[in-house]
Amino acid sequence: MLLNFDLHCHSRYSADGVAEPEDLIAEARRKGLHGFAITDHDTCDCVDYFMRHGLMNAEGTPVDGILIVPGQEISTSDGHLLGLGVRLPSVRGISAANAVNLIHRAGGIAIPPHPYDFFRAGIREHVLETLPIDGVEVFNAATTLKRYNQQAYDYAVRRGLPMTASSDAHDAVAIGTAYTTLDVETFDVKGVLQAVVRAGNPLMQRYLTPRDALKKTWNNVFRLRRRRRTEPAEPAEPVL
Repeated sequence: MLLNFDLHCHSRYSADGVAEPEDLIAEARRKGLHGFAITDHDTCDCVDYFMRHGLMNAEGTPVDGILIVPGQEISTSDGHLLGLGVRLPSVRGISAANAVNLIHRAGGIAIPPHPYDFFRAGIREHVLETLPIDGVEVFNAATTLKRYNQQAYDYAVRRGLPMTASSDAHDAVAIGTAYTTLDVETFDVKGVLQAVVRAGNPLMQRYLTPRDALKKTWNNVFRLRRRRRTEPAEPAEPVL
């Protein structure tokens, strides 16, 4: 069964996100997606929101034809890392190696997003080489420079790793700009995760429009300014 999934999406629960949870679902349905992963920065609060409002369920099955995969984009000390299929507290600041281990212990899969985009906290190649990651996001619709996607693709080829394409949507209209087509055995979270780690998934590769890219840049500026006003000088030591 072939299903289209956007595996990297943000809601208003990300500091730089503006998408209402319900709008993400409505836009995903309008774009012909079968589901998406909600991967807010260092929080699973939107997962909790979806669960409270009956838009996700504990069985990991679709609700009204849309399957939402729980996840998080973890801000590790080495760069950003997607954990798919997990519900985690904030562990911001831990090492990428510890984050991968935590994701795997929780039954999820670890995918580095935009790994060569150093303007957006991509994990450096010398660190990637040490990590037992489950795949690579080789196409990010919001990448700073297109060559970063090509470098990610080349790296995945060298390591023989599965590949994903994602929108990295921070507002609802951007969801589904890029996505991954998965050949799933079961239409549930377990089936999606199993399909993601298979090689050869078709990738829909489109970039954000200039308008959407500008909006995302402004959201990032706003996030950084808000972080400077609200964050303590030294982050708390994570407990593993």
